[in-house]
Amino acid sequence: MHTPPELSRRTFLATAGAGLVGPCLARATEPRPHPVALGQKHHEAVNRKRRIAVQYDAWSHLGHDFAEWLDYRFDYIDEPGTQIDSIWWDITAMGNSTYPSKILKPLRQVGLDRWRKQGIDWVGRLVAETRKRKREVFWSHRISEVELNDDGTGAGWNGKPHPIKQAHPDWVIKTWWKQGLWNLASAGVRDFKVRVLRELATNYDFDGFQIDFARHIPCLPPGRQWELRAHVTRFMRDMRLMLKQVAEKRKRPILLAARIPCDLAGCRHDGFDIAEWARQNLVDILTLGSRSIDCDIEGFRRLTRGRNIKLQPCLDDHHATDAYQYPPIEYFRGVAANWWRQGADSLLTFNWSNADPQFCRKMDKTPGPLSHQQAYHEIGSPGSLRDKDKIFVVQRRGGYPWAEGAFNRNDRAVLPLQLSKAGSTATVSLRVGDHLATSADQLEQVLLRLIVFGTVDRKTLDVKFNGVPTRAVTHDVSWKDRQIFSPRPQPSSGGADGWKIDPNQKLTRLDFRIPPRLCKAAGNQVSLRSSGKTTIKLEKVELHVDYA
Repeated sequence: MHTPPELSRRTFLATAGAGLVGPCLARATEPRPHPVALGQKHHEAVNRKRRIAVQYDAWSHLGHDFAEWLDYRFDYIDEPGTQIDSIWWDITAMGNSTYPSKILKPLRQVGLDRWRKQGIDWVGRLVAETRKRKREVFWSHRISEVELNDDGTGAGWNGKPHPIKQAHPDWVIKTWWKQGLWNLASAGVRDFKVRVLRELATNYDFDGFQIDFARHIPCLPPGRQWELRAHVTRFMRDMRLMLKQVAEKRKRPILLAARIPCDLAGCRHDGFDIAEWARQNLVDILTLGSRSIDCDIEGFRRLTRGRNIKLQPCLDDHHATDAYQYPPIEYFRGVAANWWRQGADSLLTFNWSNADPQFCRKMDKTPGPLSHQQAYHEIGSPGSLRDKDKIFVVQRRGGYPWAEGAFNRNDRAVLPLQLSKAGSTATVSLRVGDHLATSADQLEQVLLRLIVFGTVDRKTLDVKFNGVPTRAVTHDVSWKDRQIFSPRPQPSSGGADGWKIDPNQKLTRLDFRIPPRLCKAAGNQVSLRSSGKTTIKLEKVELHVDYA
């Protein structure tokens, strides 16, 4: 198993062990806080129908005609038959406000200033328009946003730290981001954030707040995240108590969600004590991961058992898992089917397009794939996915360069995989969310597809599916995949669909017909053995399921 430097075997074991014994050590010196009491109305709000939640980064085209801008933002939401039940508006700029504030100075951005002069409070209007459509509405707060230029774009590496960071250097972690990230080990940061979010909760009619730890990690001093985890827990408790106070005044509950890493090891590494959050009743919805298709839903379910906590895996199609950005609808169906099979309570999409290509072009916005539009009508329930073609895939390594944390890294993914010499063997686990063994009459075919770097003779690779040998029915040595860059390093994901086919690329596609009776609605084992003398590099493993 490949691990990033931050998640070496020693570090992984240390943090995992700390996850088991750390709370016991803490209890020896500090009294454990009592769980926060939550009423019946709160639990009813947690249990609201929530199939697909959409997290929208709503920054672009500020200052455009506001009515048309609203139509653009709600285009997919307003389509008949959509399964979108919840909208999470991601317009955080802590340090400067995008809304009327007595705490923060206004963000000076040309388009936003134009709306201000027109008397438009865009946050208030977004909340009102969401409510008018009878959708749940959340505010998503990035725990560490990036500095912004006057045009609302990221300041990047040449930008200066915000004046608040300059005035409070103890609030800042000096890390991979030049301007520094907010340090939740500082009581000043925690108090300031709670004040900012209290103002938002008081002034706007939100159903809930999400604390997005994905943007950006670390939020605790690197190397000490698990040691200092109590500070994050304290922040979550302060948030819960603040929202409860505001909710009691308005006589309607306000939920609290958090976006955390996709597995328990990542949470321990980054300093998130989910077991303690659950014990204290500090969170209602856990958004799992960002760019990972392998979310440990079962592990989080065991950890939160007995608490009314919803599990919500997230699929980011901008910082996508490598080689699967802007994929076909069959891919989204496969990912969603796996998540529902594992017990997800809802799904969240992030960085997906929010309008059809024609509307996007009208707004001078790069169109997203039509698979986004279709997915919003299909992936929100197991029933709507039944008997639809799917592609189930094994995740590939790579990662957006958020370097000092486990979040958003998929460095422990098994692919690409090398068989370096004759006799080399490897086994890859492939999760399948459909009961194919009992659906043979509805199936046209089930194909196992392997993409291998270079020109590979089919005779040099022995393949078994769940222990049964299988032979290739397709051997294509001229296969192309514009999102695979071997032998060059895989670039960081992100950006628009702008890849070009490398005419010199050498890939081999091997397809194997798999009897449905061999397929398990869980983990399936694909075993490979190299009998040739050259190195075999396995790039992709997929199961294509075609229904009749």
